[in-house]
Amino acid sequence: MNPTVSSPKPTTVRFAPSPTGRIHIGNARTALLNYLFACRFHGSFILRFDDTDIERSKEAFAQSISVDLQWLGINPDKVVRQSERFALYDEAADNLRASGRLYPCFESADELDRKRKRQQARGLPPVYDRSALNLTETEKAALLAEGKKPHWRFKLDDKTVEWQDLIRGSCHVELASLSDPVLIRADGSYLYTLPSVVDDIDLAISHVIRGEDHVTNAAVQIQIFEALGGPGCVPQFAHHNLLTTASGEGLSKRSGALSLTALREAGIEPLAIAALAVLTGSSDAVRPITSMRELQDLLDLSHISRNAARFDEVELAHLSARTLHQLPYADVAARLHEMGLVEGPCDLQAFWLAVRSNLNILNDAKIWWAVITQPIQPLIEDPDYIAATVPLLPAEPWNHETWAQWTSAIKTATGRKGRALFHPLRLALTGHEHGPELASLLPLIGRATAMARLSAPAA
Repeated sequence: MNPTVSSPKPTTVRFAPSPTGRIHIGNARTALLNYLFACRFHGSFILRFDDTDIERSKEAFAQSISVDLQWLGINPDKVVRQSERFALYDEAADNLRASGRLYPCFESADELDRKRKRQQARGLPPVYDRSALNLTETEKAALLAEGKKPHWRFKLDDKTVEWQDLIRGSCHVELASLSDPVLIRADGSYLYTLPSVVDDIDLAISHVIRGEDHVTNAAVQIQIFEALGGPGCVPQFAHHNLLTTASGEGLSKRSGALSLTALREAGIEPLAIAALAVLTGSSDAVRPITSMRELQDLLDLSHISRNAARFDEVELAHLSARTLHQLPYADVAARLHEMGLVEGPCDLQAFWLAVRSNLNILNDAKIWWAVITQPIQPLIEDPDYIAATVPLLPAEPWNHETWAQWTSAIKTATGRKGRALFHPLRLALTGHEHGPELASLLPLIGRATAMARLSAPAA
C-alpha cells in the first residue's frame, strides 16, 4: 500500500449518503472503498446519514440504503444521523462567529447574480466581493429591522491550501479564486459543509475517501477543520474517480440509474458489483472474486486512476454470471433453501456443482431443479433412436462415470457420435436444447425417471 496511508489517528472512515433516493453503483464505489480500507487497516467504518435536508430526506430511503449496504456485505460499526446532531453544529457556528470567521451577508440571490454578471463583464472572476464585511453594526441592525435575514459565509484565508491526496498525489487550491462559502442559509438551515466537518472532528475521522467532485471542497474544509480544531484534526483525503455509464453519463440517486435495489432485483451478484465498483478505473483488472476478503487484499488506493471510470451493464451481467459459476456450495446453500430448493429429491450440493456453470442468475437454478425433481415434457426428436438407447442404460448405482458408459454403449450399438448421439438424449432427458453437463445431471435425475422420459411418446 501507499506509505502515505499512515495516520497518527486510529483508522476511522465514513460513508455519508443523503437519504434522498436509492443509492447506485457509483455510491457503492465510495462505500466499498471506505469499508475495505477500514477492514484492511483494522479500523472502523461509520455510516453517517446526511439528512439535514428535512424536506427531501426520507426514512424509507435511509432504510433502503442500510439494506443495500448489508446486501453488499458492508456492516457499519456505527450509524449516526446528522438530523440528531444539530446542537453540535450550532455550537460550532457560534464559535466561528465569535472568532470572526463566520459573518452575516444580506444580499438576495438576485443581487448576488447581478454582482457576478458585472464582474464577468469586467473580465473578473465571479468571486464574492466580501462587501458584507464592511457593514457596521448599525447597518446590520437596520437590515434586520427591515425583516431581512442573513445567510452566513465562512471567511477564507487568502492563501494556497496544500495536501497530499492518497489517490491524486500532491494537490493545492488557491483560496483567492474561491468565494467565501455559505455555511448557513437565510432560513437558518445548514449546507453540507459545516455539519460534515463538525462530524468528522467529533467522530475522529482519520481518512476521507470520496469522489473527485469534492476536491475543491477539500481546500475549504481544511480551513474549517483548522478554524474549529487546529491542524491536528484534519483527516487525510483520497479523491477517487467517479463511475459513469459506458456512454459517459453520470449516475444520480434521483434518476434511479443502476440503483443497487434494481440490480439486486435483477439477480446481479453482490460480489460482482463489489468487484466492478472497486476495480473499474484502476490498474487492477476487473475479475470475479469469491469473497470481500479477497477484494480487501486487492485494494490499493494508489492503483486508482485519475482517468474516467466507465463500465457498462452488459459487462456487469457477464461478471455476475462468472462470479456465480465459481461460488462454492457453502456460499449459496442458504439462498437455495430460501428459493425452496431443499434436500430430499436430490443431493443439493451435488445439484449446485452440476448446474452452477450454466446459470446467468441464481434464480435460473429453479429451472434445473424442476428438470431433476418435477415431471417434464420430454422432447422425443427421434423415437426409434431413443427407444434403442433404453435397453443400454446401465444398472444403478449411478455416478459421474454412468454417462460415459451409457454413451459408449450407444455409440457401439448405433454407430452414432457427436451431436447426433448426444442432442436427442438431452432433449428427451431435460426438455432443453442446452444445459449442464449430462454426466453430472444424469445421476441426479436417476434411472427410474430417465427410463420414464426416454419411454415417453413422441410429441
